[in-house]
Amino acid sequence: METITNGSFTGERALFHAHDLRIRDSVFSDGESPLKHSGNIEVYDTAFNWRYPVWYSHDAKLHGCTVAVGARAGMWYTDRIVMRDSTVAAPKCFRRCNDVLLENVSFPDGPETLWDCHNVKLRHVTANGDYFGMNCSDMDIDDLQLTGHYHFDGVRNVTIRNSRLITKDTFWNSENVLVENSYISGEYIGWNSKDLTFVDCTIESLQGLCYIENLVIRRCRFVNTTLAFEYSTVDADITGGIDSVINPSGGIIRADSIGELILEEDRVDVSRTKIILNGKSRE
Repeated sequence: METITNGSFTGERALFHAHDLRIRDSVFSDGESPLKHSGNIEVYDTAFNWRYPVWYSHDAKLHGCTVAVGARAGMWYTDRIVMRDSTVAAPKCFRRCNDVLLENVSFPDGPETLWDCHNVKLRHVTANGDYFGMNCSDMDIDDLQLTGHYHFDGVRNVTIRNSRLITKDTFWNSENVLVENSYISGEYIGWNSKDLTFVDCTIESLQGLCYIENLVIRRCRFVNTTLAFEYSTVDADITGGIDSVINPSGGIIRADSIGELILEEDRVDVSRTKIILNGKSRE
């Protein structure tokens, strides 16, 4: 494999169609698409300063890199890409990629990041920005620290563990999502979703977890959560109490207490929902 060290690249398509190449301690300055259509490349401790650096590529490894604000839409249409110990300051990075591994990566201002990507693994990722992870599938996430709004809209087959999500309208239109040992805070969590499961989580929400088919909750704590479960089918095992519940479509809710229970017979068939408080069925 050829190695380039201390390179300074300018101009459009500076290393277009590069293959079997290792790049170290270099800078890609002005000039679009410097590594477009590349394959089997390794990039270490290098800065990308201009738009579209890695498009239509495959087998790319980036370690200790910086993707500057000007390098927006950095990695698109790329298969088998690994990024470690890096900072991505640009928006709209990673779109329509397959087989993505991000480890120790930060997105300090990353709106519209990770769209339409498949087979994604995230480890120790920090991200701030709206619409993170839209329409992705087959995601395996551990230790994600995420802030912003409208995250994981339309995702399929996602597992999230040991994470902290501060977000509005997260998990909308999703299917087959499992969240474990995590903290989730935001309005309107999970609307219009199917097969959404929370295990050992702390959840804070206004009118969250509504319009869900097959919502499962195991040993979760609810803090400042009101008007939950409207028109959802739910199997909930709540640790402690919940402030208020409104018109679930059916299922079972177990809790120590429910501050306000709203069951309106003209809206739902109340006989389809069983409420158990402190181990005793509510008649």
